[in-house]
Amino acid sequence: MDINALFTDEGLRAFTATVRDQHVRDAQQYGQIADIVRSRLQQTPIEGDRWMAKRLRAWKVARQLKAMQKASTEAAAKAEALYATYVNEVLELPQRRATAEAKRLERKQGRQAAVGAAVAGSLNRTVTALNSPQEQLGGTVPQARPAEFVAPDNPWQQWPMAAGGERPTSTINDYFAKGDGQ
Repeated sequence: MDINALFTDEGLRAFTATVRDQHVRDAQQYGQIADIVRSRLQQTPIEGDRWMAKRLRAWKVARQLKAMQKASTEAAAKAEALYATYVNEVLELPQRRATAEAKRLERKQGRQAAVGAAVAGSLNRTVTALNSPQEQLGGTVPQARPAEFVAPDNPWQQWPMAAGGERPTSTINDYFAKGDGQ
């Protein structure tokens, strides 16, 4: 047998088919021999046997042949499993990897497109918010106090600013009204 032929689809298929057929034939022969041995031993008494001794002895011997039959049946199934595993893990692997890579690239491009659309939408909202007048924006809090609260006689307007106001603060009396009795 050429060992290099096992690494081709046809070579491994032929090998596993041959092995499978051999094990199936062996399993059939073991089953037939087990039936014959059991029948013959059940009919053959040995001196000193009790009433169930023949059947028990026949069952013990036939059980070994049935175990051989079972092992050959499992070996035939394993031969088929060998071919199926080889096809799945070796022959079809490059095609599955290429398909998986194509799906992975497609998902990646979809994610990149979604991120790009989200960034573009965010930039559009920002540009729209910056370019629109403040009166048209609904639900915003005004930054300056309305005109009715800022009156020229309001004492808060007379206070100087902390850093570089209109007039420097000379005394504490500038902040409080002077009383009559002082």
